[in-house]
Order: sequence, then structure tokens, then C-alpha cells
Amino acid sequence: MQDENISGSGERFDQTRRYEQPYRLVSIERIADGRKQEKDDPVVCESPVTIYVNGEELVTLLASPEYLEDLALGFLVAEGFIRDLSDVTELRWERVTGQVFVEGKTSLIAPKTFMKRYVTTGCGKGTTYYDVTDTQLVRPLHDRPLQVSAEQILQAMGEMQGRSDLYRETGGVHGAALASAQGITIFREDVGRHNAVDKIIGHCFRAAIPLDECFLLTSGRISSEILLKVAKMGIPLLASRSAPTDLALKLAEEIGVTVIGFVRGRRMNIYTHPGRIICDL
Repeated sequence: MQDENISGSGERFDQTRRYEQPYRLVSIERIADGRKQEKDDPVVCESPVTIYVNGEELVTLLASPEYLEDLALGFLVAEGFIRDLSDVTELRWERVTGQVFVEGKTSLIAPKTFMKRYVTTGCGKGTTYYDVTDTQLVRPLHDRPLQVSAEQILQAMGEMQGRSDLYRETGGVHGAALASAQGITIFREDVGRHNAVDKIIGHCFRAAIPLDECFLLTSGRISSEILLKVAKMGIPLLASRSAPTDLALKLAEEIGVTVIGFVRGRRMNIYTHPGRIICDL
């Protein structure tokens, strides 16, 4: 089932998908084969998005201008501010100011306002409320019975690349996708790899999509922050075309997440919990 057909509790919120053109043409001079020529070149758009919770400014993200309500919701879920959709009474984006306002229970902002911000390996400002002690808030996933064949992972990664229109046009975004044995159900692109994942998390959260038999694909590096975002949603498998970090692997081993890197061509590296992968290549 494609994400366009998913509804449910998320109908309370604006489901507008794209707000601005995701890229613009700029005039450049290109040198190739010893010749200089003028041409128009597509450059990906990057917009500041400031999230307010119950009227208080929380954080400003730098993101591609689409699915911004899902981005805000996904960020708040991944960072532990929201645990249940009933906590949120209003979610709106202001086009002129680039602000997203989230209203709900007063407890939304209390748990983390006293925590330090960390400068992370993320794109944009790299600001997050992430702490390694977040592992204490993640339910262990060792018992998740997900079984995926290597061929299914390769096919899903190929399908994700095939959907990456904005990347092919600009070369300036990361992609992320939620997939199952049947293929990709949700795909997002963004200038930030964290943002692309948060947009998927936000959509799944408000639409109450079950994730037990799903896995997540990303085009970017698997860092500890990305690993924890995925684990908090109960997704037991994370795969990338790129590499993982050592801290991501330590956390994955502890929490019970299967991490796969360098999914390219007809090969992949399985770093943790390989029992979920059926080798059929």
C-alpha cells in the first residue's frame, strides 16, 4: 500500500505534501572539456523551519520545503517529547514565517527542556536533544520476528534509488524509505538525512502505521542518532548504502537492531543481528 492511500488518525492534521518548489534554477558558468559555457543549473532549496511547542520556541531545523508538519511531529516523537498522538491537539505550519506550531498537553515540553543540546553529526545545525542514555527509553527489539531476504533488501534499495527524482535533478539531498517484504510504502527526500527519517516517523505516527514487519532504508551514514530514531519507533532493521559508526553498532547490538551497510550492487555488510537476514543471492 502506498503512503498516498494511508489515512486514519492523521486526518486531524494538514496533509499537504509539498509547499514550495524543492529546487530552483540558478545561472552558472560550467567548464567542461576545456570549454566554458553558461547554463541554468537546478539547486536544491533549503529552508529554516522553527518548531514551537505550546507557544515556546524549541528548535530550528534546516530542511527541504515539503512534508513539514510530518517533519515537526517526527522530530518531537524521535526526541521523546510526544509519546501518543492524543497528546497533540493542533499541528499547523505558517507558510510566510516558516514556523510549525504544535499544541497539546503541557507535559510535551517538560521532559527535555533541562537537557543539554548536543552538536551532532547531523546536517543543518546539527542540534538535537539526543543522549546515549536514551537507550533506556527504547524497548529492546531482540524478539522481533522480522525475516527479510537479502534479495528483498537489494530490491528495496534499488526502488528507493529509482524514486530519488530530486537527487537525480540536484545531487543535493538524502533519501529514506520505509519498506516491507512487499516493497517501499513511504519515501522521503531532504537536504538532511535526519530530516528525511523524521518525515517518515511523523507520517507513521499520525497515521498509526504498524511497523513490526517493516525496515528502514537510508542513503546516508548510519549514525547513533539515526539508529536511535529508528529503534524508538520499534523498527528492527536499518539498512544503508553508506557506512555505520561504531557507536551506532554498539547501540544496535544492545537494543537488538539489525544494521546493514554498503548495500550496493549485489552485496551488503551485515553488522549486527544477522539472524534476520535470509541469504538467497
